[in-house]
Amino acid sequence: MIYRALRSLGFLLDPEHAHRLALRGLRFSRTLPRRRRFEVAPVEAFGLSFRNPIGLAAGYDKDGSAWRALAALGFGHVEIGTVTPRPQPGNPRPRVHRLPDRGALVNRMGFPSAGAEVVAARLVGRKPGGLVIGVSIGPNAGTATERRTDDYLFLIDRFAAIADYLAVNVSSPNTPGLRDLESALPGFLDPLVARREDWSRRLGRPVPLLLKLSPDLDDLEGAVYAAESAGVDGLIIGNTTTQRPGIEEAPPGGLSGAPLGPIALDRLRRAVACTRLSVVASGGIMTPEDVRGRLEAGAALVQLYTGLVYAGPKLLRRSLDALR
Repeated sequence: MIYRALRSLGFLLDPEHAHRLALRGLRFSRTLPRRRRFEVAPVEAFGLSFRNPIGLAAGYDKDGSAWRALAALGFGHVEIGTVTPRPQPGNPRPRVHRLPDRGALVNRMGFPSAGAEVVAARLVGRKPGGLVIGVSIGPNAGTATERRTDDYLFLIDRFAAIADYLAVNVSSPNTPGLRDLESALPGFLDPLVARREDWSRRLGRPVPLLLKLSPDLDDLEGAVYAAESAGVDGLIIGNTTTQRPGIEEAPPGGLSGAPLGPIALDRLRRAVACTRLSVVASGGIMTPEDVRGRLEAGAALVQLYTGLVYAGPKLLRRSLDALR
């Protein structure tokens, strides 16, 4: 009831402004359930231990400003980012649009980022017990296509010793040409995996490298095979979609939320059927039943985002209760 009232007020504001206020409120809240037990259906994946299978998708806390407060809500993992090497503003505003009657969002953010140095400084320090921190990495918009691999390598070097895992984002529809990397995976991934292996040796622990794929891929199975052959540790299926299922009019950008659900579930099932890698389900997860459905379909972990915008923290709480 309280969140519904706050949401009604927040929906009167520009979506980005409302989101910033929500993160700021979380950061300074002293009423979060910090002592509640969140060890529910623990998971082992990519060589890491997760206190529960429900995480926060990249995009919610892009710059790592509120991850400790978000962890206190009970997430098993929080994925920061997408982070770029240098600060960048992203695409011009307005770039986030609500479709409340469809339980959806459309965004064309374009990786707005405070940059690697700012985010890395915010991630240093003691983590809440049992929390896994991932960092989603992507190139700067101004980086030439032939130099984008260098951006990813720089980010691996910057975050390998700080993050528990790294997620290579090649699937956002809002950075021109980024999805072209999905058709060049073997050659693109080889130097990234080699750099990850170098860091694993130097740190004396695994540095899991995940690949986030688009739900719009024509040859999903081919991309999954290429990723597994290259030596990545896991997959995130998937990102927002440029499809508009059942929606006559919507602004350009990536669609998330309820209309993405059937597409994302289909892609998850296809990916699970053709790989031995652990798969993280992301996209269209709006209810506790969606969480359970993704796990039953073979996902090792799930990630929430748009469902939180519409249902608030109770979505996480009820989903954890349903897994007890």
